[in-house]
Amino acid sequence: MATQRIADEPAYVLHRYDWSETSLILEVFTRHHGRVAVVAKGAKRPSSSFRPVLLPLQPLSLSFGGDGDIRTLKSAEWVGGHVMPTGEALLSGYYLNELLMRLLVRDDPHPHLFEVYAAAVRLLASGDPDAMQWALRAFELLVLKETGLLPALDVQTLTMKPLEPEAWYALVPEAGLQWVPQDSRHALQGQQWLALQHALNAPSPLAALLRECAELLSQMQRPMRSLLNYHCGVGALRTRQMMLDLQTL
Repeated sequence: MATQRIADEPAYVLHRYDWSETSLILEVFTRHHGRVAVVAKGAKRPSSSFRPVLLPLQPLSLSFGGDGDIRTLKSAEWVGGHVMPTGEALLSGYYLNELLMRLLVRDDPHPHLFEVYAAAVRLLASGDPDAMQWALRAFELLVLKETGLLPALDVQTLTMKPLEPEAWYALVPEAGLQWVPQDSRHALQGQQWLALQHALNAPSPLAALLRECAELLSQMQRPMRSLLNYHCGVGALRTRQMMLDLQTL
C-alpha cells in the first residue's frame, strides 16, 4: 500500500503521550480526517522545531504521512488567530478536548464539528466568563448531535409524539426525551426544547444557540452532565471534576 501524505491540514492538539525519551505521540483533531494519532519524533528535544508549536487549543497546520494507526508528523506550523486561554478558560478547553477524545473514533471526519470546535476555542480565548459557559453547553449539544448520540429535541423519543409547549420533559440517558409530571432539576418545558432544536437545525448552529438560547443553555448543565457521563462511560469527566475541585478551594 502506498504511503499516504497529508499536507497543510488544519488541526488542533487534543492530547499527548510520551513515546520515548525524545518523542511524543499526539492525538490531533483535523478538519478533513477527524481524530488522528501522529508521532512527533524528537519533539521533546530543546532544539526541536516542534517543541514551541505543538500546544493545545492553538490552530495549527500539520503535514503527516504513513498508512498505519499512528502516522509520522512531518511539519507543524502555528497559524495564529488568538492567544492561549488561561485559568478557567484553559481548563474548559481541556474539557472540550476530553469530550472529543472520548466521543470520536479515529479517522472519522467531522469537518462541521471541527469548525464548531475552532469557534468555541476562540470564545474561550476571549476571556468573557458568560460566553465561556454558554460555549461549553452549546458545544456539548453539538458534539452529541454530530456523533449521533443526541435524540431529536422536538419529539418524545420513545413515542415520537410532538412536544406540548407548556409540558415538562426530561432528557434521560437511557430513554431520550420523555414527559415528566412536573418541573424537576433535569427538565425543561416543551417550548424550550423546541427552541434548542430550532437552533441546532440552523445553518450556523453554534451562533444560533449563543444568540437565541444563551440564557436557556445555563439550564442545560445538569441534564447534559448525566447524558455525557452515560455516553462517555464514566461517573464524572476528569476535567469537569478538576474544575469543581478548584471551585471548592
